[in-house]
Amino acid sequence: MLFSEVVATSDAVRSNASRKAKIAALARSLAAAGADELPAVVAWLSGDTTQDRLGTGWRTLLGIDVPPAATPGLAIGAVEAVLDELADTAGPGSVARRRELLEGLMAAATTAERDFLIRLLTGELRQGASAALVGDAVALAAGVPVELVRRALMLSGRLPVTARAALTGGAAALAEFRLEVGRPLQPMLATPGGTLDEAMAEFDGAVSLEQKLDGARIQVHRAGERVWVFTRTLRDITATVPELVELVAGLPCSSVVLDGETLALTDAGRPRPFQETMSRFALDPALVAAQPKSARDLLLHPFFFDCLHLDGTDLLDAPLAERRAALETVAGPHCIPVLQRPGPTAAADYVAATLRAGHEGVMVKSLSAPYAAGRRGRAWLKLKPTHTLDLIVLGAEWGYGRRTGYLSNLHLGARDPDGGPPIMVGKTFKGLTDALLRWQTTEFPAHERARDAHAVYLRPELVVEIALDGVQVSTRYPGGAALRFARVIRYRPDKTAADADTIDAVRALLPGVG
Repeated sequence: MLFSEVVATSDAVRSNASRKAKIAALARSLAAAGADELPAVVAWLSGDTTQDRLGTGWRTLLGIDVPPAATPGLAIGAVEAVLDELADTAGPGSVARRRELLEGLMAAATTAERDFLIRLLTGELRQGASAALVGDAVALAAGVPVELVRRALMLSGRLPVTARAALTGGAAALAEFRLEVGRPLQPMLATPGGTLDEAMAEFDGAVSLEQKLDGARIQVHRAGERVWVFTRTLRDITATVPELVELVAGLPCSSVVLDGETLALTDAGRPRPFQETMSRFALDPALVAAQPKSARDLLLHPFFFDCLHLDGTDLLDAPLAERRAALETVAGPHCIPVLQRPGPTAAADYVAATLRAGHEGVMVKSLSAPYAAGRRGRAWLKLKPTHTLDLIVLGAEWGYGRRTGYLSNLHLGARDPDGGPPIMVGKTFKGLTDALLRWQTTEFPAHERARDAHAVYLRPELVVEIALDGVQVSTRYPGGAALRFARVIRYRPDKTAADADTIDAVRALLPGVG
């Protein structure tokens, strides 16, 4: 199979608004791939690579100046072989060798293939094909129920592995997947909920209320004396978190799989900012091992909320009430506090106490639901207080998929109280209706100050009201703060840029401020 066929499929998916048509295009490409080509094709079409780290970035890729190939001739295997070697290249001379490999690959690629590669290798493919969509395409190509693919994907944790099983062995091969201690599972995710009363009513009061911590998702496995710790993206961070490994190794069990959060706490027991917790995950394992425990400023504390396996028994299909009981037997002091089947007053008091303690909200979970990867259904709801800010529109990026041809992703800025230009604090495309997309595309050119192939940049004249879940410290934006989960409420034609919220108002929402 030629690499150009994958690029053509990506283009077709990117330009098509129909989910059904996207899945059909993906399925045709997957069905055409050979068994050895499938893992790479599946990964690429879901915007990923089969390699964990390639050691390349924008600076390296944009510095390559070789003419493109006139006609497509790259094979899937040839591209994957180069990426494998990139991932394996390390040590003295590695920078030069990576450049040599990339120059060879780009010289063999057409202009369209080169564009795809650059976007793929920098994590900016954004073609409108999520892993979930590709998973549905796997089911279509293999002629198997989509539920089987989703179940196997949860258990394998890897879409390329699941796809190869489905397309080479069908339903029988998918049914062979089992929970394996030491192999991470795809995590179950929550859906945003409405009000507390609505969430309680949705499950007829048979709920578990849990604190929603602003920490990092972890999944821990233990088999005998061996312990693994994985992130939400299934990255193995065992070597960087020795305090968590030590704690799990001491739990009263022989084997276990736990789901939870970890975070760093202040001396007063309140959660530190999310970035401080995440900084531990980036530490060099060798440096962590060399430090005495007393030398580490940011000890991580686990807070477990689910038990997926205990002493030889898999609990994925058990209701949450049963999984919670197992969790408390094995990790009692390290469980997230919960309130089960509360009345309205007790539930409201629990939410208020959770927010006073510095946590970001609550989870409302059905006590009868099994554990299922992703956001399928509404068995877990997350409730968080929202804030609103009036911000200045600095620009908008051209959309893709069903938004092709429309100005979509907004660049947002806060007012500089000292009279300088607006200070960028984030981007968002969430909350934009079809009507707003049409209006933006028509209106924004009247405020244009510049443009490039990706975006139109505006004079600071338009104000938009934005809802957000909070603000986090950021080194990416000049104001040192970035919006979290921002979405558009409405435009404010009654306001000018002079009426917009200041960068001080944004910073006031940072954790621990105010």
